[in-house]
Amino acid sequence: MKYILVTGGVISGIGKGIIASSIGTILKSCGLRVTAIKIDPYINIDAGTFSPYEHGEVFVLNDGGEVDLDLGNYERFLDINLYKDNNITTGKIYQHVINKERHGDYMGKTVQVVPHITDAVQEWVMNQAKVPVDADKKEPQICVIELGGTIGDIEGMPFVEAFRQFQFKAKRENFCNIHVSLVPQPNATGEQKTKPTQNSVRALRGLGLSPDLIVCRSTKPIEMAVKEKISMFCHVEPEQVIFIHDVSSTYRVPLLLEEQGIIKYFKERLNLPIDDQPSDLLFKWKKMADRYERMLKTCSVALVGKYTKLSDCYTSVFKALEHSALAINHRLNLMYIDSTDLENNTEVENPVKFHQAWQKLCKADCILVPGGFGHRGTEGKLQAISWARKKKKPFLGVCLGMQLAVVEFARNCLNWQDANSTEFNPNTKNPVVIDMPEHNPGDMGGTMRLGERKTIFNTKDSILRKLYGDEVFVEERHRHRYEVNPELTHFFEDKGLRFVGHDTEGKRMEVIELNDHPYFIGVQFHPEFSSRPMKPSPAYLGLLLAATGSLSAYLQRGCKLSPR
Repeated sequence: MKYILVTGGVISGIGKGIIASSIGTILKSCGLRVTAIKIDPYINIDAGTFSPYEHGEVFVLNDGGEVDLDLGNYERFLDINLYKDNNITTGKIYQHVINKERHGDYMGKTVQVVPHITDAVQEWVMNQAKVPVDADKKEPQICVIELGGTIGDIEGMPFVEAFRQFQFKAKRENFCNIHVSLVPQPNATGEQKTKPTQNSVRALRGLGLSPDLIVCRSTKPIEMAVKEKISMFCHVEPEQVIFIHDVSSTYRVPLLLEEQGIIKYFKERLNLPIDDQPSDLLFKWKKMADRYERMLKTCSVALVGKYTKLSDCYTSVFKALEHSALAINHRLNLMYIDSTDLENNTEVENPVKFHQAWQKLCKADCILVPGGFGHRGTEGKLQAISWARKKKKPFLGVCLGMQLAVVEFARNCLNWQDANSTEFNPNTKNPVVIDMPEHNPGDMGGTMRLGERKTIFNTKDSILRKLYGDEVFVEERHRHRYEVNPELTHFFEDKGLRFVGHDTEGKRMEVIELNDHPYFIGVQFHPEFSSRPMKPSPAYLGLLLAATGSLSAYLQRGCKLSPR
């Protein structure tokens, strides 16, 4: 097993996740089996209880793990399926060690950060690195490990110490450290500054790790003189300094790394049994990146949500839309609309913001209402759903988006004015969306209906079923506490809102479709989590096909895209 540790310096959020994913993609393109581990030094057990404004979206894995969004990047780039133990947190490690101590496994010894916590980290990494993540179920050959945060953070110190020890346990030819640093360019001088990187590398060395590659992030391409300066002051060869500037698409990052000789370096440094040239996989990435930059037609999507101030809150949704837009040769124009701006209260308090939000919604080719929690902004989402239904605009509701579509239909088509979800009004006379008591025992963390579940289509007359290749069932990932009330579904069916998909027991409603509408679909699951660059999610693809007027032709062709 070969281990590649990716650390970061100067600032967090520098792009370690994309660089770690890109390195994995390059090595996979050389025919190697690659897995990935993300270490988050926070004390939370997992990402499940975070506000999206803390660390971005919560990504859900097949096994129900609620993890950092970087694991979504790994899955999309490497086309693998990871597990919750591929996300290590300080909370998990300490919980593991404390449980062992309570069990008496340490035979009365004093339990300390060194060696017990550091040993637990190394043991966890070695065990998880062996778990198959590809469809062929073979043991991986390379494990890319991303250490979250920046070097020097107090909470990250035990992990840095663990890897200082681990480099000797694994042996030099099996362990490589990549340090990602920022090269800022102040507007006042326009000069690219190397001092932050020098200080960051010095701090890393002081903790016992020496970088084999220094990846320099910058807004513009870095000059050769800067590369030579970093090489000299950071004690590495010039070819060990890699530049990654801001690019139009993250699909370009693996290509930038490959152009700078990273394959040759890894082959020699880790004694890898590979050729100097990548296989067809990287060539496909190049074609995809080239197409992304050449597209002329645009498709506008209105994303109506409550976490619109930070795009990371909807990373997987954005990626799923991007994959679908790429598949139909359109450039994606994603317009984030704060759902509270669509509400009547905003019209009184801030009419400019209200009219701007509605103008965006009216200009969009289609409307998407993603998942979420809490009452804030729900009335605005209901307004957007109502507009999409009445104006026959293509609409996709995901999780809460589907539940609100049911609420909107109940209020405006069944005339149940009080209709609501018990999440927002526990005393409603018409509880069209109810909680699932067996998944809500009181604790917030890990108590939802999580992970990959089977959805069975109960009719052949379903647009979504056709988009999924006319499959009898699909398996998608879930994350919810509430469900459509199964006792009231016949009222909706009579008026044209059909429940075309349900769970294996036939009790939980999974998919809704509206009659006499070009594309009005709601799904209880999260199809965005399984979308891949070269295999877009059918639900999102259908939305964009409907928005561009191509859905009927696509279905007539047997769900095959027209030649590019």
